[in-house]
Amino acid sequence: MPQTTPLRLLKQVSPRGLFGRSLIIIVAPMVVLQGIVTYAFFVRHYDIVTRHMAHSVAGDVAFLTNIEESYPAGPARTRLLDMAAHSLGFAISLDAGAKLARPYGHSSIDLKHAMDAVFANRLGAAHPFTSGAIDNSFDFRIQVRDGVLKVVIPRDQVVASNADIFILWMVGSSLVLIAVAILFLRNQVKPIERLAAVADAFGKGRAVPDFKPYGAMEVRKAAQAFITMRARIERYVQQRTEMLAGVSHDLKTPLTRLRLQLAMMGAGAEPASALDDVREMEHMLDEYLDFASGDSGEDAQAADLGEVVTEAAFAAAHARAAGAERIRVDAPSGVWLAVKRNALKRCATNLIDNALKHGKHVDVALAQHSRFVEILVDDDGPGIPEARREEAFRPFHRLDEGRNLQVGGVGLGLAIARDIARAHGGEITLGASRLGGLRAAIRLPV
Repeated sequence: MPQTTPLRLLKQVSPRGLFGRSLIIIVAPMVVLQGIVTYAFFVRHYDIVTRHMAHSVAGDVAFLTNIEESYPAGPARTRLLDMAAHSLGFAISLDAGAKLARPYGHSSIDLKHAMDAVFANRLGAAHPFTSGAIDNSFDFRIQVRDGVLKVVIPRDQVVASNADIFILWMVGSSLVLIAVAILFLRNQVKPIERLAAVADAFGKGRAVPDFKPYGAMEVRKAAQAFITMRARIERYVQQRTEMLAGVSHDLKTPLTRLRLQLAMMGAGAEPASALDDVREMEHMLDEYLDFASGDSGEDAQAADLGEVVTEAAFAAAHARAAGAERIRVDAPSGVWLAVKRNALKRCATNLIDNALKHGKHVDVALAQHSRFVEILVDDDGPGIPEARREEAFRPFHRLDEGRNLQVGGVGLGLAIARDIARAHGGEITLGASRLGGLRAAIRLPV
């Protein structure tokens, strides 16, 4: 089991799509930048401002303490304290004869340090104090000569306020930027997704006539290159088909005349042998034409694969004069897929015919999965060694030993079948059959 490293874990959890990765490229720097700004504001600026404000408040409290200490009790001191309270915005009162209880409590360590520094400079260490939070204010109590001086100060004069508004603006602006990025990226990614879907459909042999390049310049260039490539491929296939169709037609004409001449010669060993050669040459020409044409000229349409497989099995059994005791078909209806129906039927017929040719019993099954559909053809024939299974798909190739897959043909049966399957975006594989022979599996993507 491979060891899980941070880099490997990051690859596993990171998005695989272009949209997700592009969004991370935009969002990640924004999150990092906001983290830096938040640290600079709260840990640096916010902390420094709070300390300065606390130091200023501590100076004001020290000033009030000086008034209390410098003036005897009476109207003059009361008038000075009232004036100070009005000017500073504090609520001031004196609890005569009271003592602060130990230990001294504080609502904020920053306030304690700031006031300690001011009291040490102006009053010495002889004036202990406590601090506490009351709703939106701070309550300071300082031990003075005549008792305990109570000072209630609004919170916004002690600590920096409106931090929540800063956070709200920061988060709100980030959400707006992310929303704009999502809309922009979605519009940029859509042409790429469309191009991928069209290329996948073309690989499966489905028509995409309404595709037009759009989007960014680079995506338009890629789409135009795809359209040009598709046109070249279609033109090449058409030219190959037309050429071989012409050759086949030109050769069949003299073959037909030759067959008529042989038929007019009457019965005999030599005419019969020559007539068999003519039939074999015609069969070879038909296979050449099938291989060249592939599935060209047919559009992909939704078809019930159960019906297609059943018809292919019936056609192969009829050609081989095989009874129901030799072939069993399990192809439930209702499995719909966009395919080139006649081409897929020819593909399945080739595989079933090959199985009937070399086995006594053949099982044909249709299985539907979440991402693909399988057509399985099993026989109890001699099979093919694993090392030579891929070799059996080579055009115009015969296996010299063991199971000869192209008896009576020119070595194109499996090549034609694989060419049709790949034109649908699928594949054909050969393996060991549960009946003891060969299993041919057609896998088509959903």
